[in-house]
Amino acid sequence: MILALAGGVGGARMAAGLNRVLGKDLTVVVNTGDDFEHLGLSISPDLDTVMYSLAGINNPLTGWGIAGETWEFMGMLERLGGETWFRLGDRDLAVHLERTRRLAAGESLSAVTAALCARLGIRGSVAPMSDQPVRTMVKSDLGELPFQDYFVRLQCEPVLRGLRFDGAPRARISPPFAAGLADAALAGVVICPSNPYLSIQPIREVPGVETSLRARRVPAIAVSPIVGGRAIKGPAAKIMRELGREPSALEIARYYLGLINGLVIDDADASLAPAIAGLGMQVLATRTIMDSTADAVALAHHCLAFLQQLRR
Repeated sequence: MILALAGGVGGARMAAGLNRVLGKDLTVVVNTGDDFEHLGLSISPDLDTVMYSLAGINNPLTGWGIAGETWEFMGMLERLGGETWFRLGDRDLAVHLERTRRLAAGESLSAVTAALCARLGIRGSVAPMSDQPVRTMVKSDLGELPFQDYFVRLQCEPVLRGLRFDGAPRARISPPFAAGLADAALAGVVICPSNPYLSIQPIREVPGVETSLRARRVPAIAVSPIVGGRAIKGPAAKIMRELGREPSALEIARYYLGLINGLVIDDADASLAPAIAGLGMQVLATRTIMDSTADAVALAHHCLAFLQQLRR
């Protein structure tokens, strides 16, 4: 069994590749720091992106949302003068409505997610990092902003000064996450090419996660989301510069130092391999850009072979 940590479009694509290879032998733990309440609904953007990707119904052009989506709801909402900065497609809306209904009835986010995945025909397990709310707050030159205001409404334009994870001290590892870490069949941990600060740090902030990951008995690897000094998708490079860090695979290695045994970097960054190895971790240089399902599956195979090599 493989445990994967994911968030964002890059993380979802990698998770989908792993799922194609591993099926039921994969547990994907997803960032929920992006979750928020909007229009009276419980929205879990990263969970939905991962679910749609694993179900094969995601929009391949945007990386988020559902393929062939319609927007009648948003059109009518705009006509009525409602908030339209966060777009909810008609089929996507059904997921949010069902999640909100079940949460209000007392089900945990883990249970709701498992039920939705079963309905979508997903093999393998998708789980939130925690059933308790953790909310990423962005400290910026405009003051502190809720994550979705920064990310969607303001299009990541404010200068990021730091992050705060509201609710993290009171959160607990979700039961599926804890079960995956304790599973006797666990063979490795893969940190998908997600934004380390916005997608992975919220997971690490849940009490017990960092300790459990560092105490694991199996190898762990991460896939760098930075290729040639740029983020393939999203604001990772911009954020790194604003935090005074060089956007590079080497800086990603420093971020994960002590948490992983190996880093997967793109062939374009192969010249950084000696410096990364100098930090005390193994390095695999391969193609990490996922332009297609075949690319995601190929990267999954490379990562699993790398884990097997580290186990030896």
